[in-house]
Amino acid sequence: MSAGARRAGRLLRWYPRSWRDRYGEEFTELLLDELASRPRDWRRGADIALHGLLARLASAGLTSREQPAPAGMAAMAGALAVFCTLGAAMLAQLATGWQWASPGSATVTAATVIMTLAAACVAVLGLGAVVPVGWRVLAAFRRRDPRVMRPAAIAAACAAALVTGARHFQNGWPGTGGTGASHHLVPGGMAAFSWASTLSVSSFWAHPALLARFPAAELTWMAVSPAAGIALLVAAAVTVRRLSLPARLVRYLTRLARLTTGSAMIFLCGAVIWLAGERAGAGAGLFRPGLVDGAELLVMGLALTVALRLARTLSRALGRSAAVAGG
Repeated sequence: MSAGARRAGRLLRWYPRSWRDRYGEEFTELLLDELASRPRDWRRGADIALHGLLARLASAGLTSREQPAPAGMAAMAGALAVFCTLGAAMLAQLATGWQWASPGSATVTAATVIMTLAAACVAVLGLGAVVPVGWRVLAAFRRRDPRVMRPAAIAAACAAALVTGARHFQNGWPGTGGTGASHHLVPGGMAAFSWASTLSVSSFWAHPALLARFPAAELTWMAVSPAAGIALLVAAAVTVRRLSLPARLVRYLTRLARLTTGSAMIFLCGAVIWLAGERAGAGAGLFRPGLVDGAELLVMGLALTVALRLARTLSRALGRSAAVAGG
């Protein structure tokens, strides 16, 4: 393989696989001619990188360009998964505090109740979406469809690794031995599992001296679990994108997505109430939010914005399809 062909191949990697499969051969030929006439041009590389990233955003359904329903569903599920992961870390922090003491503020109490109820709604709605999609995945396994089987198997392996690791490390939950059943707003087992699952979301990363005191196994889990989580999200998204979803199921999932984003907005409002209470002195001790919580809130807001945009796009597309079918 010539040096020009290798450079063209590296530049082509900026674009998503679906784009490369469709336009890659023609684009490579044009790029080889361009490289022959102008071997060095930083503007060309920057232009390819920019358009490649835009094509990836469009492929994920994050632009105004409409995508097939499975692609939009996968992108929306990914955004909600990011929101839920950070929300679980935030709620686990509050649940740990409740194990040891009641907050000395009605603001923190109200915020925790709001977040707990909203998280329960999101969990129920998520289960309602996972069951029919999982059934479609099992149908693909029965047909021995390799396009679906491979990413689904990777997703299942990553999920199993995350569950196994969280179950192991939840034994070190700092809420163990807390006082009083009246403080168990969130069930202890659920709070411990959430804490262990999101152990990597921690301000200890900014304090290497304190981090060095952690056991080696726990440090390894803190480093490995985010990678496994990302692999799970990517594999699950690829699986959903490759599924053939009937129109009835797409409408059902879209309705669930709208309800889920509404519950997520309520959770976000509870989190904002909690963080706003810190300025008024409402937070204290284990209930006081920190810089990591503020960063989590920012990322959660961005993820929810993406999910809301995708939900609206899917709803509009379904409305147009229904109008065309009715006409």
